[in-house]
Amino acid sequence: MAWNSDELGRLRAKYADDPGGRMLDPRFARVAERVFSRGARPAPFVGVPTFLDAPHRQVDPATPDFSLLDVAISGAPLDLGASNRPGARFGPRALRTIERVGPYNHVLDCAPLHDLRVADVGDVAFSGRYDLHRAHAEIEAWTRAVVEAGAAPLTVGGDHSISHPILRAVGRDRPVGMVHIDAHSDTGGPFDGERFNHGAPFRNAVLDGVLDPTRAIQIGLRGSSEYLYEFATDSGMTCIHAEEVAEMGVAAVIARACAVATGPVYVSFDIDALDPAFAPGTGTPEVGGLTTREAQAILRGLKGIDIVGGDVVEVAPQYDATTNTAHAGAQMLFEILSLMVFSPSVGGR
Repeated sequence: MAWNSDELGRLRAKYADDPGGRMLDPRFARVAERVFSRGARPAPFVGVPTFLDAPHRQVDPATPDFSLLDVAISGAPLDLGASNRPGARFGPRALRTIERVGPYNHVLDCAPLHDLRVADVGDVAFSGRYDLHRAHAEIEAWTRAVVEAGAAPLTVGGDHSISHPILRAVGRDRPVGMVHIDAHSDTGGPFDGERFNHGAPFRNAVLDGVLDPTRAIQIGLRGSSEYLYEFATDSGMTCIHAEEVAEMGVAAVIARACAVATGPVYVSFDIDALDPAFAPGTGTPEVGGLTTREAQAILRGLKGIDIVGGDVVEVAPQYDATTNTAHAGAQMLFEILSLMVFSPSVGGR
C-alpha cells in the first residue's frame, strides 16, 4: 500500500475525531466496549487494588459464598513453611498493587476478566499466625468451598507449601495432573522435622493420592539441592531442567508438557523459576533460570489443556526493589487465568 495524501485523508477521516475507546476490529471492540463502558478507562492508581483489577467479592469466612463464579482468585498470605528468606506472606498484597496487566491477552486472543466470571474473593481467613498445620487445614477448607461451588481456585501465595492443601481439595475426588514451573522440584522430605514445608508439597500430594505423578511435569529445575529430589523421578514425574529448556527450545518443552499433563491439571508457578535478573524478590533465588519471555511462552503454549486450578507463589516483595518480581508474578497469574478461558472444565472456549 503506497503512502500518499489519499491514504492520509482516509486515516484522518477514520481516526482524527475518535474520542478514544472506539475500536472497529471486532476482536478489540468487545474488550474496549467493556473497558470504556463508564465513559473512560479508570486511572490505574485509584480505587481498591485487586488481583488483575478483578471485581472484589466480600466473603464471610464463616459461610463463604463462591457461587456464580468460574474462577475465584484468593490470597494465601503464609510463609510459615519457608526454609530460607521469609516474606512471601506479603506476596498477595504486592501482586494486588500491580496495575499494568491485561485486560487483553493478544497471543491467546482473550480477555479473561470479561470472558469468565472472575472475582478477587480476598484472602484465606487464617485464625492464627503461628500454626502451619492449622493454616494448611484452613487453606484446604477454603479451597474445598471454592471447588464445591463449581469455581476453579486460582491462588496467590505465600510460600509453596500452600499448594499441598489446595491439591487436597482439588484432587479430592480424583488425582490431578500438574504443570509445575519452578527452580525446585519441591518433592523433598521433612526439613528440620517438619513434613509440610515449602520444599515438599508435591511429595505430600502424591502420597495423599491427590496428585498423579505420571501426569506431572516440572519445568525450570536447577540449583544445588537436586540431590533432595529423588522422589520426583522415582514416582514418575517428568523433569526438565532450566538448561534443557535452552537446549530443547520452548516449542519442544510445550509439546512435552501437553503430552504429559493430560486430564484435569493443576498449574503451579513459583516465581523463582525465573532468573533473579528478572525476579530477585523471592526467598530462594537460583541463578540460571528462565526468562520472563520463556515463561510466558510456555504458559501460553498450554492453551486447551484441562486446567482445574492454579497458583503463583513465593513473591517476597521486600527483596524486590523495582517491583519487577511482583509485576512478573501478576503477569504469570494473568497467563494462567487466560488459559482457564480455554479449559474444558472452566471456560470451555
